[in-house]
Parts: sequence; C-alpha cells; structure tokens
Amino acid sequence: MGKTTMAIALAMVCATAAAADAPKATEPKAGMTPAECEVWNREAGFSRSVQAHDAAAFAGYVHEGAVFAAGTAAPQRGRAAVVERWKEIIEGKTFALHWHPGFVSIGGDPAIALSSGPAWLEDFDPKAKQRWSTSRYTSTWVKDHDGQWRVLFDGAGAAWKPATAEEIAKLAAAQPATCPQSP
Repeated sequence: MGKTTMAIALAMVCATAAAADAPKATEPKAGMTPAECEVWNREAGFSRSVQAHDAAAFAGYVHEGAVFAAGTAAPQRGRAAVVERWKEIIEGKTFALHWHPGFVSIGGDPAIALSSGPAWLEDFDPKAKQRWSTSRYTSTWVKDHDGQWRVLFDGAGAAWKPATAEEIAKLAAAQPATCPQSP
C-alpha cells in the first residue's frame, strides 16, 4: 500500500487523546440504554458496510453535512466528499479497515451520541513493514431529520500501534455480537 493511501486510512478513523493507548480486547461492562444501543447497532452496520465493500450503504450512514478527518489539515466536508475519499478504503483492495463499537454515550441532548471502540487495519502489501495495526476510533452521531442516526464527525489523529495476527484475532473475537444493554 502506498504511503498516501495508508495516510488517508490512518487519518480518517481515529481521534481522542486516549487513543494513544492500545485498545483493550473488551470494553467496559456497563450496559447501554436502548437509545445508545440504536447507535451501537448503526455503528456496527456502518463498519459492516465497509467490510461488504458497499459504498451506497456506507453513504447511508454518513450525515449530509459530515466532517471526516476532523482535526486534520485536510478534512472531508459533506457526504459526497467523505464517500469519495473513502472509496479506496471501501473497495478494500490494498488494505482492510475494521472497527467495532465498544461503547456509546448519549448526554443531555438525546439526538447526539458519541461512539468509540477498537479499530484494526490489515495491509495487504507483501512488502509492508507492519501488516497489522490497532487503534481506537471515535465518532459523533446525530439523529437526522428522518429519525436515522448518522455520523456527523469522525476524527483523526490517533496513533496506530503495530500488532500481530494473533493479537488481532483475539481482539476481533472479543467483540460482542450484540449491544450490551443495561438490565
């Protein structure tokens, strides 16, 4: 994978100062509310759209006024720009990007949510110095005019850390299939 392609991938997924810490195999055990689980499920679907190489489905998760790679010198503004910039990531020909919701929090405004969790990347280039990397992502979701949750902000700037295939397998296997809802 070229340096530019890798830079785009790495710059698009992660943000937060805490992201410099290596991702944990599991997230905190506190359960989420039904509304938070709605966002959790949307985040999981968003990730699956990339794994399925489905640009149309991916676009359906992105808010019309979204800003991706927020906090960088070259953020993508608007759904069309985000989808265009993510085209190679969605195609998945040179690398595979994965992420999984770990937790979702909704604060005082019930139409805004924060989602965060582990992310991992596999570089398909046989000459790559590091085939596997891990990080954390953070996305801000907003309930859109049609009642659907869509990503409004996706940050950038988190450090990616080298990982082994075994660490990635353990991380991926530890992710819950369903939202850990509060009792």
